[in-house]
Amino acid sequence: MSEDPTDDAVADIVPDVAFRSPISQGRLHGALAHKLGVDILKGVYKSGETLPNEIESSSALEISRSAYREAIRILAAKGMVESRPKAGTRVTERSRWNILDPEVLRWMFETEPSNDFITGLFELRLITEPAAAALAAQRRDQSHLDIMDKALNLMASETLATEAGRKADLDFHNALLDATNNEALICLSSSIGAAVSWSTRFKQRHSALPRDPVPDHRAVYEAIRRQDPNDARWCMETLVRLALRDTQASMDGASLGAAPQL
Repeated sequence: MSEDPTDDAVADIVPDVAFRSPISQGRLHGALAHKLGVDILKGVYKSGETLPNEIESSSALEISRSAYREAIRILAAKGMVESRPKAGTRVTERSRWNILDPEVLRWMFETEPSNDFITGLFELRLITEPAAAALAAQRRDQSHLDIMDKALNLMASETLATEAGRKADLDFHNALLDATNNEALICLSSSIGAAVSWSTRFKQRHSALPRDPVPDHRAVYEAIRRQDPNDARWCMETLVRLALRDTQASMDGASLGAAPQL
């Protein structure tokens, strides 16, 4: 029997997905927000549809009405639902969803994201990260280089198949964005980091990565170390394009040759 009486309730609310990050026990509203968010992204509840009402849902799930209301507030803050008096809680249009919210990105990768979504995410990375690498090459200091070098060594020793290796990958990308000294770009670090993290997990969910991406990261680092913005931009663009190819190849029915040209 579970020592925490909420354990079983959380397990009932949250489905067993392949690469879900741990959910804090006892945080039923977070668990329910996760469940409803994934269901919305899967199309169980479509845009314009009304979610089950507070009383019915609370009773069926054996949770408090306050926990249900808090879960709805979480989804509303992400633009996924809106509540109106007497009309209930309705799923909003997809265009209003904050898909760059790190939690929404995590939920998205717990479904089977579409080719369009994957492509769009990597298009965003291609727009931002090569330019960020060029700025980093011009503005970095030794502390940024030290963080990136340490991260590269950990990625090489731990590999991206481990949590430690993926954490090092995030440290690398965060240090690169921080080195731009551009507040707007730095604010994107959580979204870009989530995109990097969950796409990395996604593309090796069925089998190991087809190649070692560390040399691509090392090339970016070396260009930044040399303060060569043009080479840093080119190396980062290459890194992102290869990551897109790997991700596309991991999807059902996709092959290396079927990756879209960006």
